[in-house]
Amino acid sequence: MNTPESHSLFWFRRDLRLDDNHGLALALKSGNPVVGCFIFDPHILDRLEDRDDARVTFIHQRLQDLQKEIQRKGGQLLVRYGKPETEIPMILQAYHIAAIYTNHDEDPYGRQRDLHIQQYCEQKGIAFHTCKDHLIFERSEVLKPDGKPYTVFTPYARKWKQCLMDSGTDPEGTPRCMMAYTSERIGGWRQGQSDRIPALADMGFVSTDTSYPEKEVPRTLIEQYDQNRDFPAVHGTSKLGMHLRFGTISIRAIARKAFHLNETYLNELIWREFYAMILFHFPGVVTSSFRPGYDQIEWINSEDAFQKWCEGKTGYPLVDAGMRQLNATGYMHNRVRMVAASFLTKHLLIDWRWGEAYFARKLLDFELASNNGGWQWAAGCGTDAAPYFRIFNPTTQQKKFDPDCQYIKTWIEEWGTPAYPVPLVDHAFARERCLQTYRSGLNAHK
Repeated sequence: MNTPESHSLFWFRRDLRLDDNHGLALALKSGNPVVGCFIFDPHILDRLEDRDDARVTFIHQRLQDLQKEIQRKGGQLLVRYGKPETEIPMILQAYHIAAIYTNHDEDPYGRQRDLHIQQYCEQKGIAFHTCKDHLIFERSEVLKPDGKPYTVFTPYARKWKQCLMDSGTDPEGTPRCMMAYTSERIGGWRQGQSDRIPALADMGFVSTDTSYPEKEVPRTLIEQYDQNRDFPAVHGTSKLGMHLRFGTISIRAIARKAFHLNETYLNELIWREFYAMILFHFPGVVTSSFRPGYDQIEWINSEDAFQKWCEGKTGYPLVDAGMRQLNATGYMHNRVRMVAASFLTKHLLIDWRWGEAYFARKLLDFELASNNGGWQWAAGCGTDAAPYFRIFNPTTQQKKFDPDCQYIKTWIEEWGTPAYPVPLVDHAFARERCLQTYRSGLNAHK
């Protein structure tokens, strides 16, 4: 009696590429033919508010390309729509899977889902392998000497760089932990017919014609990043956040460039890893302030003011230009994100969670850890060592980083005309009100 051939399953999630894919490399080296799969998860999709969410279109388009790439190698990519705890067992049974390989997903839901699948696999005698792929250092790899996680960025970044060099270097001086996995050059795919990718309409979505950022950035952009990154009218940032979020590029490839070309750019990548580490060790930050005392702040939470902020009609041009850019493109310049977030939380005294949720809805490059960390930083309730009385002046920020108003003119057609709204609040008044409100909230916590 012939027994079915055993296969390995590689489960794509936030790693939609064949090149330099850690988990995929391990699967292809497993000795068993590899079947690829991706699952559109209703738990995630059903939480999206917009049926024309451009991120779903992006994933859908990328899967079509990925499936063609795998088919050219003689392999197959299964694409399903359903709950992973239902779809994975069906794939395991249909393809006689001996082992699942996948890369870590550090979001709280992803960790819970993977634990559930792992427990199922253990019951069935199927190996479940997960590994690091979307970070250089993750979880508990960068810790204080006492074994506790860092809660301030600067000492974390210092230790991160030490760990980088401790990993050793190649002859060109590149840290070994940034070396690529040659997954795209490894054979071992199972031959067979790929699935028809579920139509967007079948999942309740419609296609968009959004313009997505390029994966390749000029070398000069990274070299000059520290000089140009704060000026929103200048093409001075890479806009690679979306590709890092969905794994259409490798973090190791970007980190290698940053390491050799620009330390400021490397520091931005370290911020991403810092916030991922914070989320891993302090998952409560998803719904609560990292510093508990700040949950006692009495927010005004004006729905009318929040709506004007969302629409870019606050009367502060730099804030409004940023919000309009976000609404139109799914992107907002990094400097402007800080100013817009500070304005919402400190000028309007609106709960940072409202703004965080709006960014989560609109940003193409949304990552839970970075979005949460950035908003708590802006609100003063996060890991940042600076005190809460850091309050950006939107007018001063505009004069410093958009002195010729090029960015503002690009996004606000009526700027400089009577049609442009008057400021929602006076800066000096708002600043003093914010300081008093924060002091009261923190004193109430004592």
